[in-house]
Amino acid sequence: MPGDALGTEMTEDLADESGPPQEGGIGPQLRAAREARGLSLAQLAAETRIAQRHLQTIEAGEFSALAARTYAIGFSRTYARAVGLDDVHVAERVRAEMDELDVEPRPRVAGFEPGDPARVPSRSLGWLSVVAVVLVLAGLFFAARSFFSPAAELPSLIEREEVEPPEQAAASPGSAGRQVAASAGPVVFTALDEVWVRFYTSEGSLAEMLMAPGDTYTVPADASQPMLRTGRPDALRITVGGQQVPKIAEVQQVMTDVPVTAEALLARGRRDAANGPPPSPTA
Repeated sequence: MPGDALGTEMTEDLADESGPPQEGGIGPQLRAAREARGLSLAQLAAETRIAQRHLQTIEAGEFSALAARTYAIGFSRTYARAVGLDDVHVAERVRAEMDELDVEPRPRVAGFEPGDPARVPSRSLGWLSVVAVVLVLAGLFFAARSFFSPAAELPSLIEREEVEPPEQAAASPGSAGRQVAASAGPVVFTALDEVWVRFYTSEGSLAEMLMAPGDTYTVPADASQPMLRTGRPDALRITVGGQQVPKIAEVQQVMTDVPVTAEALLARGRRDAANGPPPSPTA
């Protein structure tokens, strides 16, 4: 390409020079090489990450305007590599011009200049900054969480309902409604094992039988104060209005004159749950 050929020719010219800097200096030669490659100052600044004003200073040969001698040489070498010139020879020319003019660069002014490689944060510093930001955000998150969260966790209403004493459950409106509905339903005895039973009232016997497992007996709804006698109360499952109630007893024992109305069975269930089963009369 024409630009590459011109850059090679200019590099050879620079390499052949051994005397003092030629008239015009290295700055104009760098600018000529840039223009030969068709690069604008803005494009070169983006490629080299050197501030555009520093590139203009180098092209003008005003090295004293840069922060220090090392920056003048370093920026010039980067410029030379970007336009295809020999950066070593360009650095020698810059040193020669600065020695001839006895240039004492001005003290560096602190500040960040975009594209200045001396002011670009290192990779490790960048990662440390990211980690610091993450830690700060995490601390703010936990602080906000503790601030907006309640001081103590409220007890579960479901757990309270599970451990509610039977007498309190019986006194609640919902429980009372269930009991009223159950008391209006039929009383059904189901045999869990072979069991002899006798259902009766003060007026006479209602039923007397040996029930096999699975057999059921429904107490007549019009029976007046029905009672039960059996030796296997533990083998009888009882439901009132479809709602299962506690057995009359959990162990084998002869029990007689046990009221089996819906109200009596429900009351027995509440009493047994609260205080345990009372002593049962035996024959």
